[in-house]
Amino acid sequence: MFSLEGKVAVVTGGSRGIGRAISVSLARAGARLVVNYLSNDEAAAAAAKEIGQLGCQVVLVKGDAGKAEVAQRAIDEALRRFGRVDILVNNAGKTADNLVVRMSEEEWDRVIETNLRSAFLWTRAALRPMLRQRWGRVINITSVDGLVGNAGQSNYSAAKAGLIGFTRSVAREVATRGITVNAIAPGIVKTGMTAALNEKQWDEILKRIPMGRDATPEEIAPIVTFLACDEASYITGKVIAVDGGLT
Repeated sequence: MFSLEGKVAVVTGGSRGIGRAISVSLARAGARLVVNYLSNDEAAAAAAKEIGQLGCQVVLVKGDAGKAEVAQRAIDEALRRFGRVDILVNNAGKTADNLVVRMSEEEWDRVIETNLRSAFLWTRAALRPMLRQRWGRVINITSVDGLVGNAGQSNYSAAKAGLIGFTRSVAREVATRGITVNAIAPGIVKTGMTAALNEKQWDEILKRIPMGRDATPEEIAPIVTFLACDEASYITGKVIAVDGGLT
């Protein structure tokens, strides 16, 4: 049950935080991995070592997930090394928080490119082999900010809301070809992306969460693994919030 033996998964932003937890969870289920990361070679090597210790083959692909050539290179590498692409997890994310009246065009564009444009680029590249196989899983990591918004994060919230619309639209396009497309909307997860929040900000955030705590990356990852399995073959076009009751 919930086995990914023989499957090949590609994870963007897969060397740290939620992405690393997802990569490890997929490996535990038996998938072979292609892990994309931006620049931290040390973190990528540590992730690859952890995955390798699970008996899983892993290939690292360094590069900006928002660039078309990086997406195509990763998919090509998966096909070259493993002969197929079964699962794509669009996890790469970035923040550049600011009030909208102070936000620069560069801050807007950078966040949209990493969080939304990258999902288009990687999905387009991965769907080609999936369509030939007539089997595939695309899983997009969005955010509760895409569902309810957040002050100071209009760029991030817009990108994550766009990812939800993208998920639902692509799910309809490929539903008859054995490919599912779903999204997971994590709530507050303590990762490097949220490390800049001070204690007062954390306290204010936790007050809004009925469970009264933040999540760990390991509480997000198993949902990805489930959606990637055969047992989830009739779930598509859905957004699953994993947020301690926040939404």
